Amino acid sequence: MLLITGASGGLGSLIARRAADHPGHPDGIRFGTRAPDGPGQVRVDFDDPDSLDFTGVDTLLLISAGYGEDDRVIARHGAAVSAAERDGVRHVVYTSLTGAGDHLPYALPHRWTERRLRGSALAWTVLRNGLYAELLGALAAPGPDGVITAPLGAGRLAAVAREDLAEVALGVALAPDAHAGQVYELVGDRPLGGAELAAAVGARYAPGSLAEARTALSGPDAAPFQPPMLVTTYSAIAAGFLDTPDTGTLRRLLGHSPRPALEVYARTAAPSGPADPSPAGV
Repeated sequence: MLLITGASGGLGSLIARRAADHPGHPDGIRFGTRAPDGPGQVRVDFDDPDSLDFTGVDTLLLISAGYGEDDRVIARHGAAVSAAERDGVRHVVYTSLTGAGDHLPYALPHRWTERRLRGSALAWTVLRNGLYAELLGALAAPGPDGVITAPLGAGRLAAVAREDLAEVALGVALAPDAHAGQVYELVGDRPLGGAELAAAVGARYAPGSLAEARTALSGPDAAPFQPPMLVTTYSAIAAGFLDTPDTGTLRRLLGHSPRPALEVYARTAAPSGPADPSPAGV
């Protein structure tokens, strides 16, 4: 049986939607969520490790368990891997963060989880997801005045459509033996800069400062870790650490051309588009 965790999250819900149409559903695929309320769903709450039960699961598609303070995310992932070992799971497919993202503050829990898997007796595959084009849609959307002030400088981001990552994740999880021990870098094939983003939505690009972005992000509804996490994302893009394009891995695993990240950005950055500041892997 394949169990997909985080089935109600941004990435997990896309994977679950694809899996629901697979011939193996519902008997061979289950969807883990904190509050199950539909067919094939089971309770999986990494913040309640004593409740985790992976009995009968052969392959676990472990979606990164949300972003938060490092100790909390590490505890969630550690609980999941320990339960997988205890309950006889054979293979874990984990959605991690691109290697180019080691400068990002949320990279550490991903690298910890990769190391934990390597040290386990489990077979594993690591999907190192690039930053979403949808993330750009949230962080670099034009303001009411038609100006994009996101502090991207002259940097570019090899953004990737989340739908592509969902497609790859399900394909790998359904045939895990062919991918055992592999670490796949999954980034976009055309790095995007501020001027291109502006042209795509008919806006003007006038990047502000990181300090201004931090102030804008530090509203009353922001968790304490969120402003530094997002400001450092801007900083890493502007410094050119996230602009290395796909070398063919994403295209090969998809079996077709990646979805145009610029089109995804334009759709999500529109005033009626959804805001989603989730980083990669979630």
